[in-house]
Order: sequence, then C-alpha cells, then structure tokens
Amino acid sequence: MSTTSPPPLWAAVHLPQLALDAVLRQHPEPAAPLALLSGPAQRRVVLDANPAARALGLQRGQSVAAAQALCAALRTQEHRPQDSARLVELLAAWAYRYSSMVCLPQANCVVLEVGRSFGLFGQWPGFERRLRADLTALGVAHRIAAAPTVSGACVLACHRDGLAVDRLDPLRHALDPLPVSALALSDREADSLHGMGLRSLRQLFALPRSGLARRFGAGLLAQIDRLLGHAPDPQDLYRPPERFEARVEFSYEVEHFSPLLFPLRRLCSDLAEFLTARDGGVQRFELALEHEGLPASRIEIGLLAPERESARLFELARGRLERLPLPKAAVALRLLAAELPPFIPARRDLFEAGAGQTEPWAALRERLRARLGEDALHQLVLTGDPRPERAQQRVAERCARDPAQRPVPRPPWLLSEARPLREAVAAVLAGPERIEAGWWDGADQRRDYYLIETRSGQRAWAFRPAGDPATLQGWMLRGWFA
Repeated sequence: MSTTSPPPLWAAVHLPQLALDAVLRQHPEPAAPLALLSGPAQRRVVLDANPAARALGLQRGQSVAAAQALCAALRTQEHRPQDSARLVELLAAWAYRYSSMVCLPQANCVVLEVGRSFGLFGQWPGFERRLRADLTALGVAHRIAAAPTVSGACVLACHRDGLAVDRLDPLRHALDPLPVSALALSDREADSLHGMGLRSLRQLFALPRSGLARRFGAGLLAQIDRLLGHAPDPQDLYRPPERFEARVEFSYEVEHFSPLLFPLRRLCSDLAEFLTARDGGVQRFELALEHEGLPASRIEIGLLAPERESARLFELARGRLERLPLPKAAVALRLLAAELPPFIPARRDLFEAGAGQTEPWAALRERLRARLGEDALHQLVLTGDPRPERAQQRVAERCARDPAQRPVPRPPWLLSEARPLREAVAAVLAGPERIEAGWWDGADQRRDYYLIETRSGQRAWAFRPAGDPATLQGWMLRGWFA
C-alpha cells in the first residue's frame, strides 16, 4: 500500500510597508507622525509615512520641506535597506517555527508551505488567524493568501488579501481579474502589453502562446507557467543562521538608561522569536552600546541554563544594563548571541498548584544575579572541617552531590562568634556531640555541643568544654534553630 503526500499549499505573507515597519517597530512612539526619507542629499523625498502623518496630508514623493510645512512636529527617519533586510530575515525565522519549507521569492514576501503543518496547527482558517496574530504582535503590517504555487500565493497576497485556493483550477479563476501589473514585468513589457489593450490577466492568459513567445520571448511564458503550476518553480529554502545579531540605531543621542528600555525589549523579543523558530535557547549573549568616537560599552550576560522566554531575557538584560555607566551618549544598541545550545523545557507536575504565583528557583536566581551582580548571590557548602566557624564556605553554585554534606543537624542561624547564653536553659534535648579539631593550624578546639531548649521555648545549639557536665548554666551559644 503506497501513501502519497498531500499536494503542497503555500502561504504567502506580503509586507506592504516593509521599510516603514522596520523603523516603526523600533520607535518608542509609533503613533506619532513619522516619515521615512530617501533620495539624494540635494532632493530628499518622503518614501513612506505612518497613518498619523498620512492623515495630515503627507504623501509618497513629497519633498521634505512640503512635508514639514504640513506637520511641524513631524519626525523623520532615513531609509536604510539593511533594516528591511534584517526584518525579512527575522520574519523568515518566525515562519520557520511553522514549517521547515520557507522561502523568500521577493524582497517583501515570505512564503511557507503550510499543507504539511495542518496536523500540528489545525486547518487553514485557524492557522491563518494564528499567523496574523503573531505578525500583529511583531508590529508588521501584512497581507496573507494561500495557493498551490509559490508565485500564485505571492500574487494573491499582494492583491487579494485573505484568499485561499488549494487547487490549480480555482487558482486560474482567482487570478483572472487581477491586473497585468501583478506580474513581474520589465518596463518594456508593461508598456507593450498596455499598448495592446491588455488590462487583466484573463486577457493575457487567452492570447496564443506562440504569439507571446515571438513578441516577448520565453521569459514571460515561463513566468505564466510557474504562476499557474504548469512548470516547476524551484526555490532556495531558508535555513536559520547559527547566531543572532540585531542592532537598533537611535535617532538622537541617548544619555540615560530609560530611553534604552524600548529598544532593549524589542531586541529581546526578536531574539526569543528567533530561538523559538530554531527550537533552541541562549546561554550567553552580549549587549553593546555604541558611542561616537569611543569604543562600544559591552556587557556579557551569562545564564546558568539555556533560556528563550522574552520577558526573562529582558529582565536579565535590563538588570545588567541599568548598572552600566555610560562614558558618552549612546548612538546605537546591538545584541549578539553566538552560543545557541538546545533548549530543554523544565519538567513540571501535571497538576502543579499555584503556577501563576510561583517562580522556579533557577529563574529567581538569574534575576537576582542580574540585579545585584555576579558576586552578590552565593550558596553555602560544607568544607569537611568539623569546627562550626570553618565548616562551610561560599560558592557561586553548589554541586548536585556535595561529598562534604553530612546528615548532622546544624542550626540555620549560625552566629559568627560564640557568646555566652544569657537566657536560662530549660532542658537538654540532645548531645553531647564532641568536636576535637584544629591541631593542624594552631586553633585547637575541644568542645561538647548540645541541642538545648530555653525557658522561652527557643531551641539553640550551645557548647561546653569537653568533659564538662551539662548543667543549666555556663553555656556558650553557637546558633539558633528555627
């Protein structure tokens, strides 16, 4: 019995304002009027504007002077193609969490094969809602469509948002009413088709193939065949890189910690999306604040276990960054994560109680280390020396099995120095435990230790000279039991 795989179904995510979104998602006030500028230095024009700026009359192609005349409080940002490329790379990594077949056929389009993912994420209507919710949370405007060909999905996403076609015959009907400009045509081809009176793809599809080949060559026919599924459309599949690097350049010099919070949160969120797509975690990453004319201020953040939760990464980075003195105003913030080990989620009980009000010890430990510093948090281990004042030492992290641990009761509150017990003793509960040690370093001790109870009901650990009988007076206090 042979099993045939289902035909592919490609979902295309078209990014209608890619360049603008690359700026807005890094801007602390995306709702304020903002324009993206491009063009030569002698004639700067508006490449795109956000809804607040367009509501005031700004349009693409306007000069900077005209735009500022319409809105005196207009904020401007230079268009940098590398910002758009980095956003597309991030979205490709995001799409990789839903499908192992992701491609980038166009500069403003991310395509993923979704037919084989329905078993994990449900059928298309629910799957589409999930994709849109993620993209909205990422701060990206989008249009989505699905089709059995990569080219068909891209064209439908650009012109018919929300349409899903799962077979080739309905795909042809869905493409028929679209304009000829939906194809990737050269200026000469577009002018020629317009001059022939062709306005829709239906009219183009109806023309004899031989005539199209003579007039436009084999390239146009090949594009139509790939669009309709009559010819294969091979694509280079995306593979997530082995490291994550992102950078936010500020529009003004930052001299205080507070303005760094928004870009830092965005960088940590992008890192978390990248790690989730790779099904991995991060155990060490670096933050770098760039300065004009000075070396960057760098912070290395190490974790005791791989992590990928956005909120936790942000909390750790924030705790370290707010304690960093700035030698000069910062002009950019960069995050680099080169060590990306596998991520193993913490095992929890099926019926864990109070999960919303508790925090795992590992998470609390990382927060305290980030807030208080690397050396502020420590654990106590036994050293093997029987003398109480030298029986334990501080370490950064205790081993899972400490060979020096002994099942001997010791008070949780151990005094730094022994002192006379001023409260009357009511009873001796246990002892003596004789400790004779220190002959090797000149601090010899010979004592008998007892567990006693005072008249107020407190339990204490106290000692007497070795061989001295346990009376109700003459005790030296060493610590208290809870």
